[in-house]
Amino acid sequence: MWCNRGSVEKIQKRYPDPRFREWIDTIADYIYNKQYRLRDRTIARQRPQPQSLWADDLYMCIPFLAQMGSLTGDKKYYEDAVRQVVQLSARLFDQQTGLYDHGWNVNSAADDPQFYWGRANGWCIMAMAELLSVLPENFEGRDKVLALYRRHAQALVHLQDGTGLWHNLLDQPRSYLETSASAIFVYSIAKGVNEGWLSHIYGSAALAGWNALATKVTESGEVCDIVEGTTLAHDNVYYFNRGKSCTTNFHGTVMRAGSEIIRLLNNPRFVIESPVPNSTIHVKLRADIQSK
Repeated sequence: MWCNRGSVEKIQKRYPDPRFREWIDTIADYIYNKQYRLRDRTIARQRPQPQSLWADDLYMCIPFLAQMGSLTGDKKYYEDAVRQVVQLSARLFDQQTGLYDHGWNVNSAADDPQFYWGRANGWCIMAMAELLSVLPENFEGRDKVLALYRRHAQALVHLQDGTGLWHNLLDQPRSYLETSASAIFVYSIAKGVNEGWLSHIYGSAALAGWNALATKVTESGEVCDIVEGTTLAHDNVYYFNRGKSCTTNFHGTVMRAGSEIIRLLNNPRFVIESPVPNSTIHVKLRADIQSK
């Protein structure tokens, strides 16, 4: 699965370099023309079961496709990015819970057992945030992406632990609190508030999450309680027993969360009331306060 999450395209737009562009075009050709897909063009893998869909893959390809559309102006990349969100979600997203199943395969189909792994859900909401950031306002299918993003964010805020973090299995409070997913959720929710995709009332959940994340960063810059790499599985025993450690692998997600929190704190549309003991953080619209 080719993946660079669109970073090189962002660099190419700011600092054009023919060497980067050649690499970008190679990746784009692979994703668009050569990556294994189902008959309906949904991006898929042939592991661990034939014709498997992974929630992770929303992030592994959609941000690249979105940034390719922004870089080239070719709407086929936007169309493919929207297609992937809609079609992967059709099989992986549970409207009742508002969460993404880690994976699906053709052998289990409608009988597929569902496991709501935290980081996979993080990849999903961040992929949608990245797409919404560049997708033209009137582009066909944007409304569907936005609706999925909002429903997902609603469910995630509901499941946020009292510490401010989220569990490795989102709906299983007996599973440990996990930092990488929590960082991605903080980033994606804060960005939604800043961009106006989400109501400002979501800001308090993002800020509470950031306060919890800050406790997981060591003086040496490592980030603690990161779950190890996790394959698509079909039993709780596997997910419950994945190891966790301190690592630098996910410092980027924490930094992105922090950058979006800084935007939120400095957003001129909002007034953020500092909490008093045994109270909450209130994010209010400045216009509402000024109109009183």
